[in-house]
Formats: sequence, structure tokens, C-alpha cells
Amino acid sequence: MQNKHTGWQRMLLIIIPYFIIVGIFQYIGAIIAGCNIDEFNYDKTSFQKVIVSLFSCMGTLLVIALFMQYLDKEKFIKLGFQIKNKLKDIKLGLLVGFAIMSFGFLILKFSGQITFIRVNFDLKEILFSILLFTFVAITEETLLRGYILRNLMTSFNKYLALLVSSVVFSLMHAFNPNIDLFALVNIFLAGILLGLSYIHTKNLWFPISLHLSWNLFQSWYGFKVSGLTMYSLVEFSLNDKNRINGGDFGFEGSVLAVVFQFIAILGIEIYFRKRNVPTTVAIV
Repeated sequence: MQNKHTGWQRMLLIIIPYFIIVGIFQYIGAIIAGCNIDEFNYDKTSFQKVIVSLFSCMGTLLVIALFMQYLDKEKFIKLGFQIKNKLKDIKLGLLVGFAIMSFGFLILKFSGQITFIRVNFDLKEILFSILLFTFVAITEETLLRGYILRNLMTSFNKYLALLVSSVVFSLMHAFNPNIDLFALVNIFLAGILLGLSYIHTKNLWFPISLHLSWNLFQSWYGFKVSGLTMYSLVEFSLNDKNRINGGDFGFEGSVLAVVFQFIAILGIEIYFRKRNVPTTVAIV
């Protein structure tokens, strides 16, 4: 049976059910984790963050699975979860995030923007952070790239769809602590960075691994993650809060993030565009 809804209509239709169902899942997760649900700005422990993120991920996957079955009328795996021959993409995504955060930290350290304090090794916190950012990456990439971008690509040119989905991705962070216009633009660029491979491959494993790596190493190197304070393996102090180091918002509020993202966007576009060029067979 032909689907009567266009891609952009399906994107709009999922918004209210998504917030209702995922909100219920997050509430259940918060109760199970023992969070103080009566206090809005309650500072959760790492364990509590993991549990709430797990339930948020479960709610997201449930909503999108229902929409895929009953509205899109396609199998859930069509979102981009085909794993065959994708190990290289996963490794590349992990490497890109690690490289950006490593170079960013080293530049800030040797330019005198930050002062190293100590290494805070805590195995339990390391494991919690891996789980937390894995759930966050799966949740956001399944929704933003797997469902929203995928549907927008059926209604618009793929690059226009990428721009629209990146605006949505940026606005989802509009109420994060210490957010400003510059940081929102940076997160918009992150949406472009995360979505570029998807418009060429329609597969989620590269953006999921890049999103995981970006957040994880950002946190481990001592930066705030989109303005949020997380466990840091490396602790440092800011010698001055400015656009070079990102100030209170963290690396994603810095000029360095803009530079590295533009470089990565160009590299990823060239890489996946070339990889998608069909090879010609010479006939002799």
C-alpha cells in the first residue's frame, strides 16, 4: 500500500508522540535510578545518568520502530542499521572524534589557554561514561539522522535535508547550560558533520561512532559536553574564558571547534562521495 504521508509530514507527526513516550520512559528511568524527581535541577550521579539515558534510548527506539512499521511501512533496519562491511566506518568514526578532541586539547594546552591539573582515573566512572555516551549517540542519531534526515531526503534535495536536520539538532540543545548563538552555530556544524556520511550511505554506524567518540573524548579530556559537566579523566583549569577555548560551554563553544569541524566536514564529504562513485568496467 502506498504511503500517503510525505517525508516532511512524517517528521512533523513524530514530534508530539516522541516527547510524550520518551518523557514517560525517562520518568520511569529516573524513578528506577532513585533520582529526586521533585527537583528540576537535581544533580544526577553518573549511574543515574546512565539509567535515564538507557530508558530514553529505549523510548526513542520504540517510538521510531512503531512509526517505521505503521506510518513509513518499512522495516526498522532500513533506518541504517545494516552492519555488514561497516566495521571500517565504525573505526573511522571513532578515530575522527578522538583526533579532533586530542588535537584540540593539545593546541589549547601548548598555547597557554588551559593549565593541566591532574589525571583522575576512576574505572567505574570510565565505564559509566562509555555507556552513557553510547546510549546518547544511538538515541540522537537514530532520531535525527535515521528518522528525520532520512524522511527529509524523500521530500527535498539531500543537502537541503541535511541543513534542515542540522537546524533541528542545534535547536534540541537550545536550553543547555551556558548556550549562546555561537555555540548553537557550532552544534549546527556538528549536525552537518554527523549527517554527511548518512546522505551518501543511508547507514548510521559512522555517525553513531563519531557521535560517541566526540562526546566521550571531549568529556575525558576535561571539556564540558555541550555545556554539561561530565566525568573527566583529565582535569584542567581555564586561564581565561574566551572564544578560543569555549569558556563555560566547553570545546563546542570554541573557535577551534569551528575550524576542526570545517576540516572534518570537507574530508568526510570527499571520502564518502568518492566511495560512492560507481566503478566502471572496461570492455575489451
